[in-house]
Amino acid sequence: MRRTVQFQAPERGAERESRQGETRQPEPLRTEFGFELPRGYVDESGTVHRSGVMRLATARDELVPLRDDRVRENSAYLSVVLISRVVTRIGTVEDIHPGVIEDLFASDLAFLQDFYRRINAEGHTRAAVNCPSCNKEFTVDLAGGRLGES
Repeated sequence: MRRTVQFQAPERGAERESRQGETRQPEPLRTEFGFELPRGYVDESGTVHRSGVMRLATARDELVPLRDDRVRENSAYLSVVLISRVVTRIGTVEDIHPGVIEDLFASDLAFLQDFYRRINAEGHTRAAVNCPSCNKEFTVDLAGGRLGES
């Protein structure tokens, strides 16, 4: 079952006080995040799929894989099952299951693991980086674009 829900986080006391007289609306909670795989998923017909969508994880998403026999036999399989539960689409492929995640290139799986951590633990897909040439700080959005682009 696929759900898209948008919630508004309740304002804390200090936020409410600082906004008195303002008409600014709080930002709605994002539950789905687009991404671009570094290499891409290659389906049975040889088509490469790079863009996809990952949703926020629920407590159930993190608990159910712990009952999976494959995870009990090999704890490293936990990330495969977990990622397959929260990725809702890769290209035109919407039936995302552990077999699809197993067929990803290792760099794409590592990307999705980091992406999962960013949107679920940190709440955003932005990362602060430094230019190696001039050492200037700037922010990139990891959710989109191709490698080397910002």
